[in-house]
Amino acid sequence: VSMKKFLEQRFGLSSAGVSIGSEALAGLATFLTMAYIIFVNPAILGETGMDKGAVFVATCLAAAIGSILMGCLANYPIALAPGMGLNAFFTYTVVGQMGHSWQVALGAVFLSGVLFLALSVLPVREWIFNAIPKSLKLAISAGIGLFLAVIALKNAGIIVVDKPTLARLGDVTSGPALLAFFGFFALVALDRWRVPGAILLAILGVTLTGAMFGFNPTPGLFSLPPSPAATFLAMDIVGALEVGFISVVLAFLMVDLFDTAGTLVGLSHRFGLLDKDGRLPRLKGALYADSIATVAGAGLGTSTTTSYIESAAGMRAGGRTGLTAIFTGFCFVAALFLAPLATSIPSFATAPALLFVACLMAQGLADLDWNDATEYAPAFLTAIGIPLTFSIADGIGLGFIAYVGIKLLAGRRCDLDMMSLTIAVVFAAKFLWL
Repeated sequence: VSMKKFLEQRFGLSSAGVSIGSEALAGLATFLTMAYIIFVNPAILGETGMDKGAVFVATCLAAAIGSILMGCLANYPIALAPGMGLNAFFTYTVVGQMGHSWQVALGAVFLSGVLFLALSVLPVREWIFNAIPKSLKLAISAGIGLFLAVIALKNAGIIVVDKPTLARLGDVTSGPALLAFFGFFALVALDRWRVPGAILLAILGVTLTGAMFGFNPTPGLFSLPPSPAATFLAMDIVGALEVGFISVVLAFLMVDLFDTAGTLVGLSHRFGLLDKDGRLPRLKGALYADSIATVAGAGLGTSTTTSYIESAAGMRAGGRTGLTAIFTGFCFVAALFLAPLATSIPSFATAPALLFVACLMAQGLADLDWNDATEYAPAFLTAIGIPLTFSIADGIGLGFIAYVGIKLLAGRRCDLDMMSLTIAVVFAAKFLWL
């Protein structure tokens, strides 16, 4: 009884019109919707040479820490986990394209988390977020979505590298490609019917079907959690402090900042959690949770941790307080015993999930002001620049330089502020001299 009373007082269950049981069910719904990350994240980060078992543990623990902190510090039903897009940037750009070690990349994630934490403490965090043009915020999200789509199609063998044309159609009649197509079609249909855990079901369905036809080994299921030693405190902070790495740290920071703020505001507006002035109460606690989870995740061995839009599933199921996020965090702890399954998922089985998340992220382009070329042109350049350069940082840089340059030439200096100008100058210097 005392525990029930404590939870009632701490989370305001009665005033929110919920119970402990309903919050637990909402937390489970959120977990089922975003549990795909425990399969996708080790698959993506594993391509850098990181131990998949250790990454799996880091993913579960970072999600648990972030979600529980969100519930305790901000009392929001919003869960956290290593972010999609940022893990791709980590693997394919920082390690694959730029040639840095995964230890240095983890160092950059750690530094971005520390910077985010500092900004959360200081009163400048709202100024920084509000100073970024809305069109570029929307474009960055959409660009990351397009980036994920390219990776998904490549992992399934649907597109392949081709020097004259950059890319061309692969063997779409191969077993993995056909299974990826089927998984994506099924996933969209399941989502249309509002089936809980649609993404997770699609990944598992493609994996098991692939095993039946011999395209991948039969996956295991339960075991004790693997050792996290291979990635624990392995980040190279000194290497990430090099001058040429500043833009990478800033890219991690900016995308996490946009992801978190966008998710918090979007979900809070949709489910009536904003105050009477349309502002987000307890924002500082939410930012603390996000930044601390990123720092902890880097120490454990995973890419940037951020708020998940999939939390809408739990909120749709009735979740309204931080207790929902805490229950989701406990689910991620329990998921530690699914390591054999998580580390045996083939890349073509995660492709439908990546492609579907890409579709969700691309929706931001619809909210652009298509009547103002000085807004939509830089945004479009940002959105296509991210997948075509295979770099979130370079795409953001192109977008900011274009935004500032176009506004100045169009006589719209009043639309610019010091933050936008500074970011554009920093990226211009990077492209010219670094």
